[in-house]
Amino acid sequence: MRTIKGPGVFLAQFARDEAPFNSLAGLAGWAAGKGFKSVQLPSWDRRVIDLELAATSQDYCDETKGLLAEHGLVVTELASHLQGQLVALHPAYDLPADSFTPAVLRANPAARQEWATRQLRLAAQASARFGLDRHVTFSGTLLWPYLYPFPQWPDGLIEDGFDELARRWRPILDAFDACGVDVCYEIHPTEDLHDGLTFEMFLERVGQHPRCNIMYDPSHLLLQSLDYLAYIDHYHERIKMFHVKDAEFRPTGKTGAYGGFQPWLRRAGRFRSLGDGQVDFKAIFTKLATYDFDGWAVMEWECCLKNPEDGATEGARFIRDHIISVSSVAFDDFVKSDTDRGLNRRIMGLEAPAG
Repeated sequence: MRTIKGPGVFLAQFARDEAPFNSLAGLAGWAAGKGFKSVQLPSWDRRVIDLELAATSQDYCDETKGLLAEHGLVVTELASHLQGQLVALHPAYDLPADSFTPAVLRANPAARQEWATRQLRLAAQASARFGLDRHVTFSGTLLWPYLYPFPQWPDGLIEDGFDELARRWRPILDAFDACGVDVCYEIHPTEDLHDGLTFEMFLERVGQHPRCNIMYDPSHLLLQSLDYLAYIDHYHERIKMFHVKDAEFRPTGKTGAYGGFQPWLRRAGRFRSLGDGQVDFKAIFTKLATYDFDGWAVMEWECCLKNPEDGATEGARFIRDHIISVSSVAFDDFVKSDTDRGLNRRIMGLEAPAG
């Protein structure tokens, strides 16, 4: 067994235009001061990383790693959630997605998809230059508007949607394979890959691709009322990344899983700072250690109540306290005896082996 690495922090929710949060150097000093040992980089945020330069320049990647090393930090993974979303986007989201689409690509879905696909290929190359073997992204959204089957789905709609999703992603998975990097899809509401069954439908269509894997975030599973511990039992061989994010689900007589179009503060299901929600992280860390998870425990902070500074300080400590330093010896080795087949057979009342 291996000890889970951590604590790490995903920088996406902390980057902003004020110092020290407007540069990687500033964020690195801040993260180290909070007690984090690693950072996960949002590849769409040029305040943090120049993705195209990272894909083409080993010097740039080495300099970035050196900058982080000055603060005792390493890169856990690169993230491409926003670009991944644009690989497969339903037209209903065209205008909302303009908020994170390059201006020259707006109102041009074909060009937007081509750009997003190229971004993923750059992410594969950049990950390899950083010496990383896994990457996190979103699957995209072709079918989410049809989550609930009314009006009734036309025959074959879901199958055709997943066929198209696989058609778009298979070449990207192959590109990551060529770079030696796993693609870890964040299983997430609004994504076509939002639970176990949808991941299986996609995995089947990409031919059980070895690079098709999972970024495990229990908060999204709890808000869907999934058994997030059994999920690890089902998919531990494909779980290659771990976001440590808390949530709570408190349905009332007025609202439940769908949220009633309310802001986060008034939803039945909402994200919370680590330790403030309902996720059983002791059980999660135990299961992941049992299954020999070899990745990082990375905090993704999203909370509708607590301020981010306290959330980060408490989150680093929370992860550190939950990591199980696994033992290299069995607790009962002191009474263990050497192998003796003859003794074993006598214990069972059997004759000693011939010869």
